[in-house]
Amino acid sequence: MPDFNASFDVIVAGFGHGGAISAITAADHGAKTLIIEKSTVPGGLSICSYGAVRSARDCDGAFNYLKATNGGRTPDDVNRALANGMFEMEAYVRELGRVSNAHIQTSIEENELRATSGDPYLRRISANYPLPGTEAFYHTSVIDVPGFDAAKEYPWANGAPNGPKLFKVVHDNVIKRGIEVRLGTSALRLISDPATREVLGVCIRSNGVERNIQARRGVVLACGGFEGSPEIKQQFLEGNPVLNAAARTNTGDGIRMAQDLGAALWHMWLIHGAYGFRHSDPGYPYAIRLKRFPDWFPGEKDRVKLKMAWILLDQRGKRFMSEYQPYTQDTGVRPMQYFDPETQSAPRNPAIMICDDEGRRMYPLGKATSNDEGVRYEWSDDNLREVENGILTRADTLEALAQKLGVDPATVTASVARWNEQCAKGEDGDFGRPPASMTPIVKPPFYGAPVWATLSNTQGGPVHDAQSRIIDAYGAPIPRLYAAGELGSAFGHLYLSGGNIAECFVTGRLAGAGAARARG
Repeated sequence: MPDFNASFDVIVAGFGHGGAISAITAADHGAKTLIIEKSTVPGGLSICSYGAVRSARDCDGAFNYLKATNGGRTPDDVNRALANGMFEMEAYVRELGRVSNAHIQTSIEENELRATSGDPYLRRISANYPLPGTEAFYHTSVIDVPGFDAAKEYPWANGAPNGPKLFKVVHDNVIKRGIEVRLGTSALRLISDPATREVLGVCIRSNGVERNIQARRGVVLACGGFEGSPEIKQQFLEGNPVLNAAARTNTGDGIRMAQDLGAALWHMWLIHGAYGFRHSDPGYPYAIRLKRFPDWFPGEKDRVKLKMAWILLDQRGKRFMSEYQPYTQDTGVRPMQYFDPETQSAPRNPAIMICDDEGRRMYPLGKATSNDEGVRYEWSDDNLREVENGILTRADTLEALAQKLGVDPATVTASVARWNEQCAKGEDGDFGRPPASMTPIVKPPFYGAPVWATLSNTQGGPVHDAQSRIIDAYGAPIPRLYAAGELGSAFGHLYLSGGNIAECFVTGRLAGAGAARARG
């Protein structure tokens, strides 16, 4: 038995939604619980999210959809556990919200309010794709927390407006239960019985000092994916590089710790992402995603109303994809990773974004995301700061812009002419972009920039079962070891918007309860 410097019933590694919900649940089961967080600030990647928690009004429908969207790569009992948890999600979020007196609203309620006000643009309430059970889903969101000012309480969080509100509610519940939190504390290794692999504790590092902390009942790994690990991304992803939009401290620590005890891995190839700019400052650690557009449902592209200012060209100057897929923030990264065996190159990574002056004036073309002390970038409203600092390139003609960007001018002008012809016809005959989103590129000056395959988050990691127990390479649970959140997510083929947030809550409840009940 190693020497321990401190002792808790349950240790949770990671302080995003998955870790927080695990700790809340463990505490509610009577366990003395510790949260350790590698970053110096709480929230993880969770606080950067849109804060819309996927909920389900029909367990069977939700299960059927999850089974289809995971493409046979996730066992039925794991899909069933996630579906059942989503069915309970709205009630659980409302229960958590009472601690903060939060205003909770579902997308169903939002539509009812819009209909009452005469707003013709009602949201489609369903999952992302026309798979079996798609109508089972809706979102639950924290709309308001009285007295909460995100800029004051979480000044380091730069993401979507509702993300900090949801985390505030969860954080308040952690505080209410008196759960100890240690920031700036890394989990290095799991401590286990060499004969049985039973997890006994965690070796941590804080302020440069390593200590052993005992877990009398169990350990929950909720330390995220491998967005911030170039080495793991290079081994498991098709594209190279695939830049990360946030979460540089997510370096696969939980994956390595679980592997050390024999954990199996799954879904390592699947990433959730699209494409983004590189900052001209080499010290800025993240890619900056292009403007996020609302998702649209396959077969309903005529409901799209917003105009997209840009097109993407490959390094030869040719357009190669719909820039506005039904769920661009999930699948948009996939075409970017194409490898051309004839030229032995990746001609779409980076690709080239091009727009004209009308497009430049529409809205900010980029949106930075981060959850770090001392790291923040606010994209300008008119995109001119980005011209000045070199993120965007400007030229009076397309030929001059192509030359500045290192692309063949004749091919670029031909590709833009082809695009403008299709805009005039109101139909993208090449790649099927929604008609209303199509914007001609005609008014000088013209703007362009390299854009890279960019991920929002990874899905891969250790396999877990329906109880969120981490499973070894032979299908057996590793004693007293659990996973929560995106560390080994259940999603294995197509992502479900808001699904990782819901998964943090569902697996956090399962893992926290399991760890609290475990005994040596």
